[in-house]
Amino acid sequence: MSQSRFYEDWPEVKSEIASLIKRRRLQMLVHSCLYYEMDINIISDQQFDKWALELAELLKKHPDEYSDRFDSYFKGWDGSSGFDLPHRDPWVYHTASNLKK
Repeated sequence: MSQSRFYEDWPEVKSEIASLIKRRRLQMLVHSCLYYEMDINIISDQQFDKWALELAELLKKHPDEYSDRFDSYFKGWDGSSGFDLPHRDPWVYHTASNLKK
């Protein structure tokens, strides 16, 4: 079976906290791409802010709980903006495009 070129082999999560951090990071990446690259929102600004602040707090309390190839973008991240996240990353852009449909 061939895998899509956009398939991502994410690291295994070892706890509920790691799972939540992973989910929030991916949400920040994809929804930032939708907003900054594709000029659409599929969630409210309030929802984005809620997730972003939750993620910032999780990263502060559990800095070594989850790690993937996007670590450098979230180092010291305070949740104030998704502007500097990698919107053109192939996985991020493809996933955002699918949600936009």
